[in-house]
Amino acid sequence: MGDQGEVWTLRRFGDDGELLARLVVKDGAFPWLYARIEELDGFGAVRALLESYDDEGDSSYLAVRNAVALHYPDGARVPEFLLRVDGQEARWRWSDEPFDNDDDLDEEVDP
Repeated sequence: MGDQGEVWTLRRFGDDGELLARLVVKDGAFPWLYARIEELDGFGAVRALLESYDDEGDSSYLAVRNAVALHYPDGARVPEFLLRVDGQEARWRWSDEPFDNDDDLDEEVDP
């Protein structure tokens, strides 16, 4: 799942891949991981988007996915993820495989 203390990273989506934050895992409750956010300079530009995630529609999901990329502790990019930010806390679930269609978004969206 994810070990306490592991560091996942959040990067700007796209060519530059600017490192925005380190997500230090505190806990996990399948299928979610919970982390403390260590913000870097560019995080402020995406904070409002990440905090305003709307469970009611796919447009928020797509906006987040077009703005940021989540990376495993080994540095590889996570193919699919749902990320929530609340203050200095983050929680996310992920898939090692890309979602086949939008139906995958409807399953257990929020803990």
